[in-house]
Amino acid sequence: MKSYQITAFGRPLELRCTAEPEPQGTEVLVRIERAGVCHSDLHIWHGYFDLGGGKRFEMTQRMTLPFTLGHEIVGEVIAVGPDGDRAAIGRKGIVHPWIGCGSCPACDAGEELRCPKPRTIGTRRDGGYSDHVLVPHGRYIVPYGDLEPGLAATCACSGLTAYSALKKLPRMTAEDSLLVIGAGGVGLACVGLAGAVTPARVIVSDVGAAKREAALAQGAHAALDASGPEGRAEILETAGGRPPRAAIDFVGSPETLRLAMEAVDLGGTVVSVGLYGGELPISTALLPLRQITIRGSYVGSLEELRELVGIMQARKVRSVPVRTRPMAEVNAILADLEAGRIVGRTVMAP
Repeated sequence: MKSYQITAFGRPLELRCTAEPEPQGTEVLVRIERAGVCHSDLHIWHGYFDLGGGKRFEMTQRMTLPFTLGHEIVGEVIAVGPDGDRAAIGRKGIVHPWIGCGSCPACDAGEELRCPKPRTIGTRRDGGYSDHVLVPHGRYIVPYGDLEPGLAATCACSGLTAYSALKKLPRMTAEDSLLVIGAGGVGLACVGLAGAVTPARVIVSDVGAAKREAALAQGAHAALDASGPEGRAEILETAGGRPPRAAIDFVGSPETLRLAMEAVDLGGTVVSVGLYGGELPISTALLPLRQITIRGSYVGSLEELRELVGIMQARKVRSVPVRTRPMAEVNAILADLEAGRIVGRTVMAP
């Protein structure tokens, strides 16, 4: 098996060859066809998440090196463990990577994202920057039908993350506006999916002109750079004088979260998704006085992935731009992503 692995944090990934793994128990072995490259992979590659105030979440707390990144995976089941369902062999699908321990109360309730001991593929278990991957159970392989494999791979994280964040919005009307901050791969997926979840008009803020153009092509009502000191006023003007009913922050910096909180209307909702890092002082008095809701949203559930695939197969939404590159270019791809040179999503073919 050929895998591109982290052997030292922050250093180029190395191609390493190992024996093809044999599935145990209920595991299935998937031959990988496409593997997406996600911005969170950069944090893992560098070895930490910035918690603000000089604090870090070090990746050494949940993984050992060498390690294989990659949590956006599509492929074909080619083998199953002795306790697995042999009917799964030959199944092509999207690997749902957000997997719990399988035995705690959260997992028993079908809420694996609340599991305290997750087995996430690509962040805790070896992932998709490889030609094969082990998955704990065949139920995590979601058929994608006639979707293009590269687009299907992005459903496992960018599409799923955007869809789950949209589902956390309040009920809105066509007279309302939704502010989307950040038009990277996940933000663009959100813009394309928004019409399937809410009738609200979508206003996008991003510092990059190319990304703003991509957002308009995805169906955004308007796109602007609201990062300056007059950002809130510019958003208000763009929204026709009525503040956005809700905002989704796909960046997650102190500046973008502050903009989202300042921009929304009284009683508005802010959904924080991005993992850029940092910390932000919040006026405790203004939370009740402005009646705003701030909530985090992290990826999505297995059921939400199934719902998303159904929406995508019905062709009810605009698909995020996807480019496929050889997996051998993985280090160049990570460099392009870190430098902001990628518009949409990049997936790799082994």
